[in-house]
Amino acid sequence: MDNGQLQDWSQVGRYCLALVAALLALSLWASPGAAVIPFLLAATTLGVGDIVPFKAPPRSEQAADAAVLGELAPIDTFDPVARAALITSQLPRQWNGTYQAFNGGSVLPVTLKLVSVRALGQMVDLHGEMTVGSVAVPVQGNLNAKSDQLDLLVLATNKVAGLEMGGEFQGLESLALNGWIAPRLTNSGGQLVLNPVQVAGQTPRGVTKSQPVKGLW
Repeated sequence: MDNGQLQDWSQVGRYCLALVAALLALSLWASPGAAVIPFLLAATTLGVGDIVPFKAPPRSEQAADAAVLGELAPIDTFDPVARAALITSQLPRQWNGTYQAFNGGSVLPVTLKLVSVRALGQMVDLHGEMTVGSVAVPVQGNLNAKSDQLDLLVLATNKVAGLEMGGEFQGLESLALNGWIAPRLTNSGGQLVLNPVQVAGQTPRGVTKSQPVKGLW
């Protein structure tokens, strides 16, 4: 490369530097501080293989903890096994109420006496006797301590007020409110409403009164 070519390249370099300086001055005049960093980075030359060090922005420990906790699922501290054990000691052993079929049958008085209440994990095993009208039938069921779902079987060989072998009472409010699920489609079922019997000197615990359903308006 001769001296003439070197002078030409030197002149081109001076033009480029002048152009960068003019653009930098124009950006500072238009918006001070907004475009300084991009032009400085563009004007900075790096060698082949050079690495630009990364510097993370400062963060507080509280912000880091909040970010981590926001990504984690909430911790479930409910212990259904412990609640099942609590239900066995607090569940009333005697209940009174009524049963009425959905097809418009008469309202029958119902008495439920629980003979055996045992905790099996998060399930509560129930054994007892239910008197519907004047007929007493044995019953057996399970109460889920986590969801308060009840499945109560009627162990009757003969049909009693539409209650027959193969059907069951199901509900989501423990023993308070349940519906009869008949084994045949021709039987529309019925509704069983029970209330704990308060024994003298004792207060029924573990039973909450169902709240009336209110409309939005």
